[in-house]
Amino acid sequence: MAQIIDFAEIRGAREAQRAAVLERRSLEDAVETIRVNLAAVIERLRYCSGAERNELLGRMEKLSAMLRYGILLLDGPADRWTGG
Repeated sequence: MAQIIDFAEIRGAREAQRAAVLERRSLEDAVETIRVNLAAVIERLRYCSGAERNELLGRMEKLSAMLRYGILLLDGPADRWTGG
């Protein structure tokens, strides 16, 4: 009976680790998408008019805050992604 429990615990740990890896990949993809969008906003800012500039600056603030948060999540404790 103890062996069955051990196998269940091992399987559960493996599944948790796989889920953590997928979660990290998703977060990395999200951070990259935000980075690309921020770069596009910055590029548009170079050629915009005054009215559009205010809207783009607001977008930059929001995107940079999301980017900072995503990077903080990625750089957090290593055991978050390894299940340890």
